[in-house]
Amino acid sequence: MGSSLLTNSAAMTALQTLRSVSSALQTTENRISTGQRVSTASDNAAYWSIATSMRSDNAALSAISDSLGLSAATVDTEYTALTTVIGDKNSGLTKLQSLLVEAKTAGIDRTKIQADITQIQQDMKLKANSATFNGINWLSIDTSTSSTATPTSFSLVSSYSRVGGTPTIGSITVTTATYALYTVGGASKTGLLDALAGSTAPSVDTININTIDDSAAKQTLLDGYIVQVTTAINSVASAAANLGAVKNRIATNTDFVKTLMDSVDRGVGQLVDADMNAESTRLQALQTQQQLGVQALSIANQNSQSILSLFR
Repeated sequence: MGSSLLTNSAAMTALQTLRSVSSALQTTENRISTGQRVSTASDNAAYWSIATSMRSDNAALSAISDSLGLSAATVDTEYTALTTVIGDKNSGLTKLQSLLVEAKTAGIDRTKIQADITQIQQDMKLKANSATFNGINWLSIDTSTSSTATPTSFSLVSSYSRVGGTPTIGSITVTTATYALYTVGGASKTGLLDALAGSTAPSVDTININTIDDSAAKQTLLDGYIVQVTTAINSVASAAANLGAVKNRIATNTDFVKTLMDSVDRGVGQLVDADMNAESTRLQALQTQQQLGVQALSIANQNSQSILSLFR
Protein backbone atom coordinates (compact mmCIF):
# COMPACT_ATOMS: atom_id res chain seq x y z
CA MET A 1 0.00 0.00 0.00
CA GLY A 2 1.35 3.44 -0.96
CA SER A 3 1.90 6.37 1.35
CA SER A 4 -1.10 8.64 1.96
CA LEU A 5 -1.49 12.02 3.61
CA LEU A 6 -5.16 11.38 4.42
CA THR A 7 -4.87 7.93 5.99
CA ASN A 8 -1.93 6.98 8.21
CA SER A 9 -2.61 3.32 8.91
CA ALA A 10 0.53 2.88 11.01
CA ALA A 11 -0.42 5.81 13.27
CA MET A 12 -3.96 4.50 13.66
CA THR A 13 -2.71 1.05 14.65
CA ALA A 14 -0.20 2.53 17.08
CA LEU A 15 -2.90 4.74 18.59
CA GLN A 16 -5.29 1.83 19.12
CA THR A 17 -2.54 -0.19 20.80
CA LEU A 18 -1.63 2.77 23.01
CA ARG A 19 -5.25 3.24 24.04
CA SER A 20 -5.55 -0.45 24.95
CA VAL A 21 -2.33 -0.36 26.97
CA SER A 22 -3.37 2.86 28.75
CA SER A 23 -6.75 1.33 29.68
CA ALA A 24 -5.08 -1.80 31.08
CA LEU A 25 -2.57 0.38 32.90
CA GLN A 26 -5.38 2.41 34.50
CA THR A 27 -7.09 -0.79 35.67
CA THR A 28 -3.85 -2.09 37.19
CA GLU A 29 -3.12 1.22 38.91
CA ASN A 30 -6.65 1.21 40.37
CA ARG A 31 -6.16 -2.32 41.71
CA ILE A 32 -2.86 -1.34 43.29
CA SER A 33 -4.30 1.82 44.88
CA THR A 34 -7.41 0.07 46.28
CA GLY A 35 -5.87 -3.35 46.92
CA GLN A 36 -8.88 -4.91 45.21
CA ARG A 37 -9.42 -6.41 41.79
CA VAL A 38 -13.20 -6.01 42.29
CA SER A 39 -13.87 -2.65 43.95
CA THR A 40 -17.04 -1.67 42.07
CA ALA A 41 -19.95 -3.54 40.52
CA SER A 42 -18.60 -2.73 37.05
CA ASP A 43 -15.45 -4.75 37.78
CA ASN A 44 -17.39 -7.97 38.32
CA ALA A 45 -21.07 -7.66 39.18
CA ALA A 46 -21.47 -11.20 40.56
CA TYR A 47 -18.41 -11.12 42.82
CA TRP A 48 -19.14 -7.56 43.96
CA SER A 49 -22.70 -8.54 44.93
CA ILE A 50 -21.53 -11.60 46.88
CA ALA A 51 -18.79 -9.63 48.64
CA THR A 52 -21.23 -6.85 49.58
CA SER A 53 -23.65 -9.35 51.12
CA MET A 54 -20.84 -11.08 53.01
CA ARG A 55 -19.59 -7.74 54.36
CA SER A 56 -23.14 -7.04 55.54
CA ASP A 57 -23.22 -10.42 57.27
CA ASN A 58 -19.93 -9.63 58.96
CA ALA A 59 -21.33 -6.34 60.25
CA ALA A 60 -24.24 -8.30 61.74
CA LEU A 61 -21.82 -10.81 63.27
CA SER A 62 -19.87 -7.92 64.78
CA ALA A 63 -23.08 -6.73 66.44
CA ILE A 64 -23.67 -10.29 67.70
CA SER A 65 -20.15 -10.30 69.16
CA ASP A 66 -20.86 -7.04 71.00
CA SER A 67 -24.17 -8.42 72.26
CA LEU A 68 -22.47 -11.59 73.50
CA GLY A 69 -19.95 -9.45 75.35
CA LEU A 70 -22.78 -7.60 77.10
CA SER A 71 -24.56 -10.89 77.90
CA ALA A 72 -21.34 -12.40 79.23
CA ALA A 73 -20.85 -9.44 81.58
CA THR A 74 -24.44 -9.74 82.82
CA VAL A 75 -24.22 -13.50 83.39
CA ASP A 76 -20.83 -13.16 85.07
CA THR A 77 -22.24 -10.57 87.48
CA GLU A 78 -25.17 -12.81 88.45
CA TYR A 79 -22.97 -15.92 88.65
CA THR A 80 -20.46 -14.18 90.92
CA ALA A 81 -23.24 -13.05 93.27
CA LEU A 82 -24.78 -16.54 93.38
CA THR A 83 -21.50 -18.23 94.30
CA THR A 84 -20.87 -15.53 96.92
CA VAL A 85 -24.28 -16.18 98.47
CA ILE A 86 -23.45 -19.89 98.71
CA GLY A 87 -20.29 -18.74 100.45
CA ASP A 88 -17.79 -20.78 102.43
CA LYS A 89 -17.04 -21.57 106.05
CA ASN A 90 -16.83 -17.84 106.79
CA SER A 91 -19.80 -16.46 104.87
CA GLY A 92 -23.09 -17.03 103.09
CA LEU A 93 -25.39 -20.00 103.33
CA THR A 94 -22.53 -22.33 104.18
CA LYS A 95 -21.69 -20.28 107.28
CA LEU A 96 -25.39 -19.96 108.14
CA GLN A 97 -25.75 -23.73 108.08
CA SER A 98 -22.76 -24.20 110.38
CA LEU A 99 -24.12 -21.61 112.82
CA LEU A 100 -27.45 -23.46 113.02
CA VAL A 101 -25.63 -26.73 113.64
CA GLU A 102 -23.59 -24.97 116.31
CA ALA A 103 -26.85 -23.77 117.89
CA LYS A 104 -27.71 -27.43 118.57
CA THR A 105 -25.13 -27.42 121.35
CA ALA A 106 -26.84 -27.67 124.73
CA GLY A 107 -26.62 -24.55 126.89
CA ILE A 108 -25.01 -22.39 124.18
CA ASP A 109 -25.87 -18.68 124.00
CA ARG A 110 -28.10 -18.68 120.92
CA THR A 111 -28.68 -14.91 120.99
CA LYS A 112 -25.03 -14.36 120.09
CA ILE A 113 -25.33 -16.90 117.28
CA GLN A 114 -28.45 -15.10 116.07
CA ALA A 115 -26.45 -11.86 115.85
CA ASP A 116 -24.15 -13.58 113.35
CA ILE A 117 -27.11 -15.10 111.51
CA THR A 118 -28.74 -11.68 111.13
CA GLN A 119 -25.55 -10.22 109.67
CA ILE A 120 -25.30 -13.09 107.18
CA GLN A 121 -28.94 -12.68 106.16
CA GLN A 122 -28.46 -8.96 105.57
CA ASP A 123 -25.19 -9.53 103.73
CA MET A 124 -26.73 -12.11 101.36
CA LYS A 125 -29.60 -9.77 100.52
CA LEU A 126 -27.16 -6.90 99.94
CA LYS A 127 -25.14 -9.01 97.52
CA ALA A 128 -28.29 -10.09 95.66
CA ASN A 129 -29.49 -6.49 95.39
CA SER A 130 -26.04 -5.40 94.18
CA ALA A 131 -25.88 -8.00 91.39
CA THR A 132 -27.07 -5.46 88.83
CA PHE A 133 -25.49 -4.92 85.43
CA ASN A 134 -26.88 -2.53 82.86
CA GLY A 135 -30.06 -2.23 84.92
CA ILE A 136 -30.62 -6.00 84.99
CA ASN A 137 -30.82 -8.08 88.17
CA TRP A 138 -31.90 -11.72 88.14
CA LEU A 139 -31.32 -12.40 91.85
CA SER A 140 -33.62 -9.77 93.33
CA ILE A 141 -36.64 -9.43 91.05
CA ASP A 142 -39.80 -7.36 90.98
CA THR A 143 -42.80 -9.70 90.67
CA SER A 144 -45.44 -6.96 90.67
CA THR A 145 -47.70 -6.20 87.72
CA SER A 146 -46.32 -2.68 87.29
CA SER A 147 -44.23 -1.41 84.39
CA THR A 148 -41.09 -1.87 86.51
CA ALA A 149 -41.70 -5.61 86.96
CA THR A 150 -38.81 -7.88 86.01
CA PRO A 151 -39.50 -9.88 82.82
CA THR A 152 -40.10 -13.56 83.44
CA SER A 153 -37.37 -14.41 80.93
CA PHE A 154 -34.54 -12.80 78.96
CA SER A 155 -33.33 -13.71 75.48
CA LEU A 156 -29.58 -13.33 75.10
CA VAL A 157 -28.69 -12.90 71.41
CA SER A 158 -26.10 -15.53 70.57
CA SER A 159 -25.84 -16.13 66.82
CA TYR A 160 -26.64 -14.85 63.32
CA SER A 161 -26.96 -16.73 60.05
CA ARG A 162 -28.42 -16.04 56.62
CA VAL A 163 -29.68 -18.57 54.11
CA GLY A 164 -30.52 -16.87 50.86
CA GLY A 165 -32.29 -13.67 51.80
CA THR A 166 -33.61 -14.96 55.13
CA PRO A 167 -31.62 -14.00 58.26
CA THR A 168 -31.92 -16.04 61.45
CA ILE A 169 -30.95 -14.71 64.87
CA GLY A 170 -30.39 -17.29 67.62
CA SER A 171 -30.71 -16.61 71.32
CA ILE A 172 -30.21 -18.19 74.73
CA THR A 173 -33.29 -17.93 76.95
CA VAL A 174 -32.86 -17.57 80.70
CA THR A 175 -35.79 -17.74 83.11
CA THR A 176 -35.45 -15.25 85.96
CA ALA A 177 -37.37 -17.40 88.45
CA THR A 178 -34.58 -19.99 88.21
CA TYR A 179 -32.09 -17.57 89.77
CA ALA A 180 -34.29 -15.31 91.91
CA LEU A 181 -33.16 -15.31 95.53
CA TYR A 182 -35.47 -12.52 96.67
CA THR A 183 -38.68 -10.99 95.31
CA VAL A 184 -40.26 -7.60 95.80
CA GLY A 185 -43.57 -6.07 94.83
CA GLY A 186 -45.50 -9.29 94.40
CA ALA A 187 -48.37 -10.65 96.44
CA SER A 188 -46.11 -13.32 97.94
CA LYS A 189 -42.44 -14.09 98.30
CA THR A 190 -41.24 -16.70 95.81
CA GLY A 191 -37.46 -16.36 95.85
CA LEU A 192 -35.15 -19.20 96.83
CA LEU A 193 -34.26 -17.44 100.09
CA ASP A 194 -37.36 -15.42 100.94
CA ALA A 195 -40.08 -17.97 100.16
CA LEU A 196 -41.82 -19.24 103.28
CA ALA A 197 -41.13 -22.89 104.09
CA GLY A 198 -44.73 -23.34 105.24
CA SER A 199 -47.72 -21.59 106.77
CA THR A 200 -45.86 -21.07 110.04
CA ALA A 201 -42.22 -21.69 109.10
CA PRO A 202 -40.06 -18.66 108.26
CA SER A 203 -37.98 -18.23 105.11
CA VAL A 204 -34.20 -18.57 105.12
CA ASP A 205 -34.13 -14.77 105.07
CA THR A 206 -36.12 -14.53 108.33
CA ILE A 207 -34.87 -17.48 110.40
CA ASN A 208 -34.49 -16.44 114.03
CA ILE A 209 -33.27 -18.70 116.84
CA ASN A 210 -33.55 -16.27 119.76
CA THR A 211 -36.45 -18.30 121.18
CA ILE A 212 -34.79 -21.67 120.68
CA ASP A 213 -33.94 -23.56 123.86
CA ASP A 214 -32.91 -27.10 124.72
CA SER A 215 -36.44 -28.51 124.77
CA ALA A 216 -37.26 -31.32 122.36
CA ALA A 217 -39.89 -29.24 120.53
CA LYS A 218 -37.52 -26.35 120.01
CA GLN A 219 -34.70 -28.65 118.94
CA THR A 220 -37.02 -30.23 116.36
CA LEU A 221 -37.80 -26.74 115.09
CA LEU A 222 -34.05 -26.01 114.84
CA ASP A 223 -33.56 -29.27 112.92
CA GLY A 224 -36.15 -28.02 110.45
CA TYR A 225 -34.19 -24.77 110.02
CA ILE A 226 -31.02 -26.74 109.29
CA VAL A 227 -32.82 -28.84 106.67
CA GLN A 228 -34.28 -25.66 105.20
CA VAL A 229 -30.85 -24.01 104.81
CA THR A 230 -29.35 -27.22 103.42
CA THR A 231 -32.12 -27.32 100.82
CA ALA A 232 -31.46 -23.65 100.00
CA ILE A 233 -27.76 -24.38 99.49
CA ASN A 234 -28.63 -27.14 97.02
CA SER A 235 -31.14 -24.91 95.20
CA VAL A 236 -28.75 -21.96 94.90
CA ALA A 237 -25.94 -24.30 93.84
CA SER A 238 -28.21 -25.73 91.14
CA ALA A 239 -29.03 -22.21 89.94
CA ALA A 240 -25.32 -21.34 89.89
CA ALA A 241 -24.55 -24.51 87.93
CA ASN A 242 -27.27 -23.65 85.42
CA LEU A 243 -25.91 -20.12 85.05
CA GLY A 244 -22.40 -21.51 84.75
CA ALA A 245 -23.54 -23.61 81.80
CA VAL A 246 -25.04 -20.49 80.19
CA LYS A 247 -21.76 -18.68 80.84
CA ASN A 248 -19.78 -21.43 79.10
CA ARG A 249 -22.19 -21.44 76.16
CA ILE A 250 -21.80 -17.69 75.72
CA ALA A 251 -18.01 -18.04 75.82
CA THR A 252 -18.12 -20.80 73.21
CA ASN A 253 -20.43 -18.75 70.96
CA THR A 254 -18.18 -15.72 71.33
CA ASP A 255 -15.15 -17.68 70.12
CA PHE A 256 -17.19 -19.17 67.27
CA VAL A 257 -18.50 -15.78 66.10
CA LYS A 258 -14.98 -14.32 66.06
CA THR A 259 -13.69 -17.32 64.10
CA LEU A 260 -16.64 -17.04 61.70
CA MET A 261 -15.95 -13.34 61.13
CA ASP A 262 -12.34 -14.15 60.24
CA SER A 263 -13.57 -16.85 57.85
CA VAL A 264 -15.95 -14.42 56.13
CA ASP A 265 -13.14 -11.87 55.81
CA ARG A 266 -10.97 -14.48 54.14
CA GLY A 267 -13.83 -15.43 51.82
CA VAL A 268 -14.36 -11.82 50.77
CA GLY A 269 -10.62 -11.43 50.24
CA GLN A 270 -10.49 -14.42 47.93
CA LEU A 271 -13.28 -12.91 45.85
CA VAL A 272 -12.17 -9.31 45.51
CA ASP A 273 -8.60 -8.79 46.74
CA ALA A 274 -5.90 -8.12 44.18
CA ASP A 275 -2.75 -10.23 43.95
CA MET A 276 -0.25 -7.45 44.58
CA ASN A 277 2.71 -9.50 43.34
CA ALA A 278 0.99 -10.12 40.01
CA GLU A 279 -0.28 -6.53 39.76
CA SER A 280 3.17 -5.02 40.40
CA THR A 281 4.66 -7.25 37.67
CA ARG A 282 1.84 -6.32 35.31
CA LEU A 283 2.37 -2.63 36.08
CA GLN A 284 6.03 -2.78 35.02
CA ALA A 285 5.12 -4.57 31.79
CA LEU A 286 2.31 -2.13 30.91
CA GLN A 287 4.48 0.91 31.64
CA THR A 288 7.09 -0.49 29.24
CA GLN A 289 4.39 -1.20 26.62
CA GLN A 290 3.06 2.34 27.05
CA GLN A 291 6.50 3.83 26.43
CA LEU A 292 6.95 1.65 23.34
CA GLY A 293 3.46 2.61 22.12
CA VAL A 294 4.28 6.31 22.41
CA GLN A 295 7.49 5.76 20.45
CA ALA A 296 5.64 3.73 17.77
CA LEU A 297 3.03 6.47 17.40
CA SER A 298 5.76 9.06 17.12
CA ILE A 299 7.50 7.06 14.39
CA ALA A 300 4.22 6.57 12.51
CA ASN A 301 3.52 10.31 12.62
CA GLN A 302 7.02 11.06 11.29
CA ASN A 303 6.28 8.97 8.18
CA SER A 304 3.85 11.65 7.03
CA GLN A 305 6.54 14.29 7.43
CA SER A 306 8.94 12.31 5.25
CA ILE A 307 6.52 12.55 2.29
CA LEU A 308 7.15 16.30 2.12
CA SER A 309 10.77 15.68 1.14
CA LEU A 310 9.57 14.16 -2.13
CA PHE A 311 8.26 17.59 -3.23
CA ARG A 312 11.46 19.54 -2.59
